[in-house]
Amino acid sequence: MSHRFCTELSRQQGDPLAGTAAHPAPNMLISWPRAKWKRSLRHANDMPDSMIERLDAIAASGRRINLIHRRDQPSDIHRIYLMPERLSFDVVRDDLETFLDAWQAGRSLDAWQAGKVSEDLVLCCTHGKKDKCCAKFGYAAWQALEKAVGEHQLPFKVWESSHLGGCRLAASMIVLSPVRKYGRISPEQALPLLVAESRGQRYLPCYRGDSQLSAVQQSAQLAVLKRTDLRPRQPELTLESDQGDDEHRQLVWHCQHDDGSTQRLQVSCRAISILRVDTCKDLDEGPTPSLVWTVSHIEELQTDPQPAPQSHSSQPDSSQHPAPQTCC
Repeated sequence: MSHRFCTELSRQQGDPLAGTAAHPAPNMLISWPRAKWKRSLRHANDMPDSMIERLDAIAASGRRINLIHRRDQPSDIHRIYLMPERLSFDVVRDDLETFLDAWQAGRSLDAWQAGKVSEDLVLCCTHGKKDKCCAKFGYAAWQALEKAVGEHQLPFKVWESSHLGGCRLAASMIVLSPVRKYGRISPEQALPLLVAESRGQRYLPCYRGDSQLSAVQQSAQLAVLKRTDLRPRQPELTLESDQGDDEHRQLVWHCQHDDGSTQRLQVSCRAISILRVDTCKDLDEGPTPSLVWTVSHIEELQTDPQPAPQSHSSQPDSSQHPAPQTCC
């Protein structure tokens, strides 16, 4: 194909950001020099086999593991974060497996404790060994994010990160915690994105959705946020209902605004097929069909003075529409 980067093709094919925010809440982040990262998001060239097997087992149990990097982090002392617990540890390399033994067994970790995490973490994917888009677009975005935090004293700690999912959506970023994913971040958007996050607001031009919602719910949620974006602050959203099938869905959201007013918005969504590639490795084979959700209509409904929501946006009804699984 004539395209050199999957990110460029994704944009041209109208591949939406909304609905791509799948990510588990439990995370373990381990600092490791980026030059040593392998293609896997949690493996490095200088890790012993026993360490790789242990990390794979932890990941299989439901705790996502990413490698992270900062130039000011010593290569032989590994900063480990546990999220959403907001705990940090400093572990010398020879103690890594001892630390993981203690953590898995529920024993004291005081010997390695580095304190509570007071600032949200900003992870920007620069995993060039996974996909060249993450090297090209991710590194430029990371530089801009780091510069914005330093120059404007914003309350974040910025790290380079291994694969965050959705290479075609580079530059990709996540805020922990809460878990909020962003994509297609340009260097010019770094500052306004971080300013919005520092105020507890989602930056809608790059927002991918609530990771605890299904893909269609994420798409509908973003449409509601854009519909109400003229207000000073984004509303608190509650999902009242989600009905339909695999092709058409109708979702009703209750919006609680900070001035005390409320709205009920019904969002009609439909599934469409687009041609896309997921990574740069797929460019030679060409795009393949993929189903994505789009919003076809939004209608304001009569406000119920005492709404009885079926589920909250942060706690979707997994019995009917399970939250999406994370990609690796």
